[in-house]
Amino acid sequence: MPSTPATPSAPSASSAPSGPAGRARRPRRGRVAFAAAAAAVLLAATVTACGPDGNSAATGGGSASGNQKAGGLPDDAPTSIDDLKKWKDGGWKDWGKWAREARDFANPIIKDHWKADRMAQAQAAPDVGVQAGAAVGGSGATDPEPRPVTAQEVGRPYHRNMAPVGKIFFDSPKGPMVCSGTIVEDPAHPGKSNLVWTAGHCVHSGRQGGWMRNIVFVPSYNDTGVPMSQVGTTPTQEVTPYGRFWADWISTSGEWLDMGSTESGNAGSAYDFAVLHVRPENGGGKSLQETVGAAAQVWFNAPHADGISSIKAFGYPAAPPYDGARMMSCYDRPGRLTMQQGTPAMDRIGCTMTGGTSGGGWFVGRNGKLTLISNTSISSNAHTWLAGPYLGPEAQRVFDSVSRKFAGQ
Repeated sequence: MPSTPATPSAPSASSAPSGPAGRARRPRRGRVAFAAAAAAVLLAATVTACGPDGNSAATGGGSASGNQKAGGLPDDAPTSIDDLKKWKDGGWKDWGKWAREARDFANPIIKDHWKADRMAQAQAAPDVGVQAGAAVGGSGATDPEPRPVTAQEVGRPYHRNMAPVGKIFFDSPKGPMVCSGTIVEDPAHPGKSNLVWTAGHCVHSGRQGGWMRNIVFVPSYNDTGVPMSQVGTTPTQEVTPYGRFWADWISTSGEWLDMGSTESGNAGSAYDFAVLHVRPENGGGKSLQETVGAAAQVWFNAPHADGISSIKAFGYPAAPPYDGARMMSCYDRPGRLTMQQGTPAMDRIGCTMTGGTSGGGWFVGRNGKLTLISNTSISSNAHTWLAGPYLGPEAQRVFDSVSRKFAGQ
């Protein structure tokens, strides 16, 4: 079992936690798919259509409104074995139909969809940049822009140095893309978590779009850090040392769905987070945390940036000058960035990581444990800094909704 990675510096206790400004909203979650008895029969019949562990389509996370069929399924969702086979055989590519008419999350396992060579071709997720001066000014709202901090390579193999961090792969209307994510502890399943923390824009495109497709998490991706040009021919056990884990449920914030943009940072960026519940592509009885041997705890309502001495951000930058092959990190004292009056101040650090880092965890040490307090959301257009959302009550509700859903399973 890999050893627990070393933790960055602990936060200062000089400032008491304070909740974020703005209205509190419930997390958006998808309707319960296959609630009817007929749907239960479909579940039992989808083993060959969806993978050896019998995972079927779609449970859901934050969902948009849409017409629903009996059993809680949106119109034109895959509701039969034939539909599921069509989805698996490429029907998921029909973005004009599925994304418009069935905006609830659907992510049936497609075995071997993400082979090493296809993962190597995936591009960085939308690079959500911010123009200089776009942030809100005012007393205490935004601190001076930080100086750039050059990203550093993480020690290899990754499973010994930062095991909870991995890569998230997904299909978008623009093709296969990548983000970063982190295995986090689940209070409902101590030591046996199947939860992954990432950015909302890595799973849903916000107010003008829908859910991404074929979303998988690969912990300790490219464990030995071979160049991307060699990933397609590198043994599978080195590229995906723990296997591939498919999301079967996702929750993100209502604010991200209502306001979020993958074109540029805005008020929705302050709520740009998501939680995935995952299952292994090839089945098995072990949880993600048991398989990997590590997970980070999440600190909700932590001190704001002015009460934290240092943060270390991790991810797999994939836009130039990086190529997504290696895990990188930046270490800096955070400042505050407010995108719009009434929204929580985001944390911001100097960092040269680029697209593909989105969703990657931001960590402090707390009581000797690796502790996640934010995730990469936006950056400057010049890639001199990164900003991540404050994880306040809204983030905790999103997290709790997923944890509680699977508490009895």
